[in-house]
Amino acid sequence: MMRKLALALALTAAVAGCTTDPYTGEEKISNTLGGAGIGAGIGALGGYVVGRATGHNAGKAALIGAGIGALSGGGIGLYMDNQEAKLRQQLRGTGVSVTRVGDRIILNMPSNITFPTDQASILSGFYPTLNSVALVLKEFDKSIVDVDGFTDSTGSADYNLRLSQDRASSVSQYLASQGIDPRRLNTQGFGETRPVATNATEAGRAQNRRVEISISPLTSG
Repeated sequence: MMRKLALALALTAAVAGCTTDPYTGEEKISNTLGGAGIGAGIGALGGYVVGRATGHNAGKAALIGAGIGALSGGGIGLYMDNQEAKLRQQLRGTGVSVTRVGDRIILNMPSNITFPTDQASILSGFYPTLNSVALVLKEFDKSIVDVDGFTDSTGSADYNLRLSQDRASSVSQYLASQGIDPRRLNTQGFGETRPVATNATEAGRAQNRRVEISISPLTSG
């Protein structure tokens, strides 16, 4: 059943996926979702399309219980459209790509602009970018935020898993320090298990070393 669900979601995303060039702001079909990368793309989609339902439900219950109204019906798409537009505006030229998949917004943060090599401390030059993300997340507070870490396959699987977890935690903790309700944040490391490109080349490995922020609407369902 889960395989069928993941495949259906991946096929939907392949049709709907749109990404922004992180430097020019030009919209285009995501490389992850097209052409020869479709196999790796389906694997990557699992990280943010299938999600972690249990954690989301717990977070939703806490947020709704705290009086933050849930989105419903046609208002969901418009709300996410407006949030996407603001993120594209704020992140133009930062090196962070913005991809829309259905009602989710994916921010891909390559590790070379986010962290020193083999470390989980955020580069000081990246703080302004995270500040921009935090500003939008505070404005659009009816959304749940997944912060997921990924690595390439260099090194041991255990080391890569720990590094990906630590990097995701660093980003999540920084967003919380900027006023994002921690109950909105779901943090997880996936190590080398969800590549978006081949690990056989340096260019591919560079794409796999990343933190993804996945933003989804807060709904009562």
